[in-house]
Amino acid sequence: MSSLNLDDFSDLIERPDSGVRRDAEERRERLVVPPGSLGRLDELGEWLSAAQGAVPVRPVERPRVVLFAADHGVAELGVSGRPAGSAHELVRAVLEGASPVAVLARRMDVPVRIVDAGLDCDPELLPGEVVRHRVRRGSGRIDIEDALTAEEAEQAVRLGMAIADEEADSGTDLVVLGDLSVGGTTPASALVAALCGTDASVVTGRGGAGIDDLAWMRKCAAIRDSLRRARPVLGDQLQLLAAVGGADLAATTGFLLQAAVRRMPVILDGVVSAACALVAQRVAFRAPDWWLAGQVSGEPAQAKALDRMALNPLLDHGVTVGEGTGALLALPLVQASAAFAAELPERPEHTEGSEDTEDTKGSEDSEDSGTTEDSARLAD
Repeated sequence: MSSLNLDDFSDLIERPDSGVRRDAEERRERLVVPPGSLGRLDELGEWLSAAQGAVPVRPVERPRVVLFAADHGVAELGVSGRPAGSAHELVRAVLEGASPVAVLARRMDVPVRIVDAGLDCDPELLPGEVVRHRVRRGSGRIDIEDALTAEEAEQAVRLGMAIADEEADSGTDLVVLGDLSVGGTTPASALVAALCGTDASVVTGRGGAGIDDLAWMRKCAAIRDSLRRARPVLGDQLQLLAAVGGADLAATTGFLLQAAVRRMPVILDGVVSAACALVAQRVAFRAPDWWLAGQVSGEPAQAKALDRMALNPLLDHGVTVGEGTGALLALPLVQASAAFAAELPERPEHTEGSEDTEDTKGSEDSEDSGTTEDSARLAD
């Protein structure tokens, strides 16, 4: 029997401070730039201010990319554009700076942390700090068997919680969350379909690597079969993650929940993080208030999950590469919103001593008016 009770998160997670958000909104009304002229950046600045509990908002100075890595047994069915068991190659590309997220992170000076939750490779192939948290090697084929045992699912959720605590304790003020997986969009889509009560065909996409029509049909069939196994355990999110999730998805779910407990904002990337967020929302309904959707990935399951959580993506540039890239592209928008909210000056009538200024101006106007009238009489 599991000793982890996910229901506890519902009591532990509070919403961002609504009073602070109102103060931030009032401050925005006083800025020199007209309200609404910065579009959604106004809303982002107010959201971040509420998350920080600070007016004016503090700059985002210590963001970090966190990527959970794993292989999924269902990839053996040919549902991915990459070979089964090759997620370690994605990890190696990030470590060597040869992937899109690595290029962006280097350019933006944002550190990247990779956590091996369930890669199917020899640990010696990767650095110790990456592989030391591994829950298991690969995951079960979710169309015919559980992805994880109950004990492994709990271990993976606790892993994510521990990583969130480590980041919060180290001073990370915002997390860009992504995944490095092969086959991961299939269990993610199965989770979304199960939680939204939809058919497999509604949520089946073509993944970040892209698949042809035959592979799409195999993926759709795998999700359909997984749904038959998921529906009986919908009432228990830990069992659901064990049945049709995976070590990376369970760890990501634990991370999202604990990040909300620690009041640490998170930008979600693609369908995998969106699916985990949907599971976390089922656990604690206030948790999504701490998250932003970074981008539209093109996966129908992501769109379904974000709609259910009322999260509106910041970007829609057709980026499907995954690996946290789209979410990292959204980070400058969040940083810009904080800079505008904190650094733009207030209108002169709202600055200190404005009442004296108004009185003085009124007196000057009266004197000017009198002078004008006197001049007019003299002219006559």
